[in-house]
Amino acid sequence: MKIYTKTGDKGHTSLFGGTRVPKHHIRIESYGTVDELNSYIGLVRDLITDKAQQELLTIIQDKLFVLGATLATPPEKEKLKNGENRLKIKQVTTEDIEQLEKAIDTMNAELPAMTHFILPGGHPTVSHCHIARCICRRAERICTLLDSQDPIDNHILQYLNRLSDYLFVLSRKISQDLNITEIKWNS
Repeated sequence: MKIYTKTGDKGHTSLFGGTRVPKHHIRIESYGTVDELNSYIGLVRDLITDKAQQELLTIIQDKLFVLGATLATPPEKEKLKNGENRLKIKQVTTEDIEQLEKAIDTMNAELPAMTHFILPGGHPTVSHCHIARCICRRAERICTLLDSQDPIDNHILQYLNRLSDYLFVLSRKISQDLNITEIKWNS
């Protein structure tokens, strides 16, 4: 199988189910940004040494593929007439969101209370976590725009919102583990 198809050479691509749209379509932008986030989380996973954190980041990457596949499927192509999932796409669930919340709570229990905003940085791994968090927030903003035009599963928005929180807390936990002093922002 060739990696190139030449079907996108004029600026259009296919969604799951075959619908053709311009490559600048908001649905393409949404799952493209989720893909960018997934790649960046892979970088973060490669930089950290804690096995449990690496395992959770691998699970998160899997969930982001699920989320991207869901976003790549227009609503009219999701279901058969009998309501069955036409393309057999898994969905992000409440349990997936709760998994992030538990990880956040576990890390937060070991961290000092926040009294100020924190400047991103202090160590390359911490900085990469913050960049992943920013990409996640952008993905969330783009998905809320898509949702305003073509409603999407609310679990997607919840997952992205919680994931950005997770990445922030992970950056703090890595700072603590590496004995890096957080730089407080004073307004």
